[in-house]
Amino acid sequence: ELYRPFLLSGNPLLVMDARSAEITKYAANAMLALRISFMNDIATLCEKCGADVDRVRLGIGIDSRIGRRFLFAGTGYGGSCFPKDVQALIVTGAEYGAPQSILEATEAVNYRQKQTLIPRIEAHFGKDLTGKTFGLWGLAFKPNTDDIREAPALVILDELIARGAKVLAYDPEAAAAVARYVGDKYGDKLTFVERHYQACDGADALVIATEWPKFREPDFNYLKELLKNNLIFDGRNVYELETMRREGFTYHSIGRPVVNG
Repeated sequence: ELYRPFLLSGNPLLVMDARSAEITKYAANAMLALRISFMNDIATLCEKCGADVDRVRLGIGIDSRIGRRFLFAGTGYGGSCFPKDVQALIVTGAEYGAPQSILEATEAVNYRQKQTLIPRIEAHFGKDLTGKTFGLWGLAFKPNTDDIREAPALVILDELIARGAKVLAYDPEAAAAVARYVGDKYGDKLTFVERHYQACDGADALVIATEWPKFREPDFNYLKELLKNNLIFDGRNVYELETMRREGFTYHSIGRPVVNG
């Protein structure tokens, strides 16, 4: 009777022992995390050899054995489930003498990917970002939530401020959570703004860390009026390359060629 609503909704019911059920839950999330890290590794290769990871994603995604979900390159995964469950399997494997080498690599790639925009920013501005201001769009680990656990945006924020930059941060849901999380750690180096365009006002560049729907179709002419430079570092591949060329932006994204505006 307890499972009746699930069964009536067409969900399958599998009966198994408790230990297998526990591993199944962890393995399911770990598999999805692995797909994300795999695509981020492929994205790094694409950047080096001149390929476009979005085209690669579409190409492999039409194979029904692979499918299209969780194949988006970006600044890595976060949240309450993927990092925890990957780590749980790594630790459990170590305890039982069964090293989880693939998941260790998954975790390592994700750690690297959260910082992947920083070398690009340094290549443009130098390692010392004192006197520079960056608009940061997105703080939550994914859109439509205020969850900031393991969010890539927190790494980006910390790395920018550690190099002397000031950050104008906007998120429609997660700003309050970040404010509580960081307290007065950053002092006047971090300012939360109420509207996404305010984060661009006088900024040297815009950094996108979360793909909120409202970021997808901005007024590019207004952005160019607000920003000191027509420069975007996009960790979520929100915009089409051709759109950035047409609008005259210098545009850095993940696993795709740089657009020089």
